[in-house]
Amino acid sequence: MTLSRYTRRTLARELVLLLVAAVFCVPLYLLIAVSLKSFSDAYAAPLSFPWHAHWGNYSQAWRTGGRGGLAHGLQSSLVITISSVVSLVAIGSFCAYVIARRASRLTDALYVAFVLGIILPFVLAIVPLYVAMRHLGLLGNYLGMIVLNVGLLMPLTVFLYTGFIRALPRDYEEAAWVDGAGTVRTFRRVVLPLLRPITGTVAVLAGTVIWNEFFIALVFLSGSRYETLPVALYSFVGEFTTQWNLVFCGVAIALAPVLAFYLFAQRHMIRGFASGLRG
Repeated sequence: MTLSRYTRRTLARELVLLLVAAVFCVPLYLLIAVSLKSFSDAYAAPLSFPWHAHWGNYSQAWRTGGRGGLAHGLQSSLVITISSVVSLVAIGSFCAYVIARRASRLTDALYVAFVLGIILPFVLAIVPLYVAMRHLGLLGNYLGMIVLNVGLLMPLTVFLYTGFIRALPRDYEEAAWVDGAGTVRTFRRVVLPLLRPITGTVAVLAGTVIWNEFFIALVFLSGSRYETLPVALYSFVGEFTTQWNLVFCGVAIALAPVLAFYLFAQRHMIRGFASGLRG
């Protein structure tokens, strides 16, 4: 057995990877640098290092962003994102289980319909959907945004869960059926714990999309007190001037929760996404 040696090719590969990593760190540097500059310095020298950091920018952005400050937008984003992700996992996983385990023309047609839901763009139905939600009283409130997010992301959720469940062996489920467990109990006690990797994938993907969504929140929460964090950040953008230092402070505040959640769930995300595609 020969030990691998550190060659020039290995050194060149590492240097290239370090260069790529440095390129990816440039946006993060700009985010922090501009957020710590004064209004004039952000326009005059946005790329320079903030030697005189203005930490008060973060408190100013926290107080003045949106209708009730960024704290209110953060609360709305958390309520909408968490409720939507929990609903997607609960409904999408069971729906995918039925599609994956009960092969019939109906389930095949449902699966094709969900796949088409991924392909078709949402903006094609924006006007009739807005009218329907207005008649149902779902505009400008949490429930309307949760229902809308669940409907829009359910096709992707079912697609990922179905591929993962089809790759699972049926042995444990058959043992549960022999013991007298029904479909719901088998899914809740046996299948659902096995779906932890793909659940992490769905939670990260759906949570990131919902957390960063601007257009939908701007249209369906317009004028309400439930505006989300991206909409609250839009208050720093004016017709004649934009407070870029406060915008970047708000972006840094909005980035922190989703980045922390991604670092926590990235292992489950990668495992679940790979397994779902394999299935």
